[in-house]
Amino acid sequence: MTAGIFTALIFLTSLLAGLLGALTGLGGGVIIVPMLALVFKVDLRYAIGASLISVIATSSGSAVSYVRQGLSNVRIGMFLEVATTLGALLGAYLTLKISTHWIAIIFGCVLMYSAAASFRKRRKHAGDATPDRMATMLQLSGSYTENGVRHDYVARRVPLGFGIMFGAGTLSGLLGIGSGAVKVLAMDMAMRLPFKVSTTTSNFMIGVTAAASAGVYLARGYIDPGLALPVMLGVLGGSLLGSKLLVKAPVATLRVVFSFVILALGAEMIFSGATGRL
Repeated sequence: MTAGIFTALIFLTSLLAGLLGALTGLGGGVIIVPMLALVFKVDLRYAIGASLISVIATSSGSAVSYVRQGLSNVRIGMFLEVATTLGALLGAYLTLKISTHWIAIIFGCVLMYSAAASFRKRRKHAGDATPDRMATMLQLSGSYTENGVRHDYVARRVPLGFGIMFGAGTLSGLLGIGSGAVKVLAMDMAMRLPFKVSTTTSNFMIGVTAAASAGVYLARGYIDPGLALPVMLGVLGGSLLGSKLLVKAPVATLRVVFSFVILALGAEMIFSGATGRL
């Protein structure tokens, strides 16, 4: 296979990953890393490095619109980024210490969780009359407008959310994914933030988290421009296309299909890691 054909195939695969990731809300990283490792036989650490570059690009592109719309809470995001950035640095460090076999197994488990999380029923959290002391002290509150109605909210259980965010950052640095499912879990379930605020603030945070760990991968030589460029362009293009198709696409059906795909990839990653193929 020539270098041109290989690059074109990488770009098309990344385009599909970005498209499906945008349509299902799971992000392209959860599919591009196992595809690079399993199908194209790319070294797992180089696949993770390329994925991190694509995460930075896609997050930077979409975060701007969410901030302008007032959905992303920049103050909460910046506070939680302290945890995710520290976690990302730890994860990137652990990647250099942990065998790729174990990284593949951990990645497979995260894929399984992501598939399950995509079916989790979204809940509307009822307001709590008792203010959260730490959230009040740090002013972790905000509001957004939906259908002309203003919704006010205050973060709850801040230490729990901060701890989960540290874990999400560690997974991001270790596996080269946005860990959006875990970040949304921290804000939606633990901190009781509205789901729209959780998802958009998570998207705002993902790029900063990935940038922190990408620096470590770059210093160690695990980011190959020849691989990272087609992956970044493909995932970014697929994400932009997916955001436009989202309003018309049968998302429920796509979510089911995509979840089965990443379940299969997760099982293959666990098997390949356990048998020493990765």
